[in-house]
Amino acid sequence: MTHASSGTHSGTHAAGGTHGGDVAVSSEGLPEWLDPVVKAVETIEPRQLSRFLPPESGAGRQSAVLILFGEGEQGPELLLMERASSLRSHAGQPSFPGGALDPEDGDPAGDGPLRAALREAEEETGLDPAGVQIFGVLPKLYIPVSGFVVTPVLAWWREPTPVGVVDPAETARVFTVPVAHLTDAEHRVTSVHPRGHQGPAFLVGEALVWGFTAGLIDRILHYAGWERPWDRTKQVPLDWHA
Repeated sequence: MTHASSGTHSGTHAAGGTHGGDVAVSSEGLPEWLDPVVKAVETIEPRQLSRFLPPESGAGRQSAVLILFGEGEQGPELLLMERASSLRSHAGQPSFPGGALDPEDGDPAGDGPLRAALREAEEETGLDPAGVQIFGVLPKLYIPVSGFVVTPVLAWWREPTPVGVVDPAETARVFTVPVAHLTDAEHRVTSVHPRGHQGPAFLVGEALVWGFTAGLIDRILHYAGWERPWDRTKQVPLDWHA
């Protein structure tokens, strides 16, 4: 695996844990294929990611997700999980690891979201945060249906560790998806919500990745220059696999 410094940030690797000490953001030593993502993170504007931005009133529950890039047998990949069907918010949906900030995570305007993303990923998938290098943070976004204000935290799985379901009450399964699969036009569709809302989606095995998670993946692929032409008229209802 080839590594190269993109030179866009200075500093050390992400802190090896979720408690105590600073959580660093660094792009030193990343693989070359991540350079387009690093550059996109530096320039992307909130409106380029979503039309739903945090309320100016400050309302909303602060949360964070970890967008973790690794490298597997099929090349670059992303870590995803399927939320338990019993959860109150976004039940049964494939998603990035993440959740609401706890008081122990610290300042929501500081490195609190970074800590929360690492902590939640550890709690939900069992990964070791010591092997995760945070290299970028996207603008905060809003999920109206649940009232969450979400900070997307991007990271490189520098030292992968085994992952799996830690608590079945929160997580149904944990899996990785090759980026090549996500960019394949055969796996790209437009999801159709029963209320008529449409958005980008991805067919991943028997799962349909849609909603907030699919929107973020779609925008990252686009602004990193990885997007390939796909048929946006190919529609799939959310109950397609039922």
